[in-house]
Amino acid sequence: MEQPFPLLTIAGSDSGGAAGLQADLKTWAALGVYGMSAVSAVTAQNSARVAAVHYLPPEFIAAQIDAVLSDYGAVAIKTGFLGRVAIIESVADRLRYWRNRLSPRPFILIDPILVNHRGESMFAPEVAAAYRAWLFPLADLVTPNMAEAQLLEMTGGGENVLLKGLTREDEIVDVYGAGDGRVELPQPRLETTNTHGSGDTLSAAICAYRAEGEDILEATRRAQAFTHAAIRRGAVWRLGAGHGPLGYNRRYEE
Repeated sequence: MEQPFPLLTIAGSDSGGAAGLQADLKTWAALGVYGMSAVSAVTAQNSARVAAVHYLPPEFIAAQIDAVLSDYGAVAIKTGFLGRVAIIESVADRLRYWRNRLSPRPFILIDPILVNHRGESMFAPEVAAAYRAWLFPLADLVTPNMAEAQLLEMTGGGENVLLKGLTREDEIVDVYGAGDGRVELPQPRLETTNTHGSGDTLSAAICAYRAEGEDILEATRRAQAFTHAAIRRGAVWRLGAGHGPLGYNRRYEE
């Protein structure tokens, strides 16, 4: 029997189950890869608000990463919510260590979580600077949305950057930049507010398809299609009073 590819997310826990490492693990379960997690923060949140955040000590986050990668290894690794300079530096240190010791070298995706669902910055400028200094040099792909790209002072995309969620008439457009080239990847816009965790889902799906051997552009196209289908399945749900979750399970097909 063929065994699944192991993938690691380093991210925060969403107690509402819609975003963060929960979204990553649901995506990977749906796509048939083996999901593992190193928890960076625990949140008390629901569909409407984040009531509290408890950050784990950087050394404990590092211990989780070491425990997982020293045993299971990983074909792909992604980061999500980190939120503190010390955590970013610790994660970068462990990624630098393990990417040179695992074979094959894992695909590393950095999803810089810097803003809330309203596009408002959640952290001091030092956090964005830490991403640029410590994590971006290790990344095979960086996946900011427009508000995050502005905070990161990323102008024009750049090499191996996927700029997520640009709006254009009745489309949502992701823009992939590699070297001097830019590729627009449009998807039809779905009229729903149930999009909580869609950015996490997209980046997690990219990791899954890269693990299967797709190049970044094709992995992104397939991840877009997966995320679009998950949004469509959950579009009419009424789970919670705010931005609802996605539907990962095909049992919810219309």
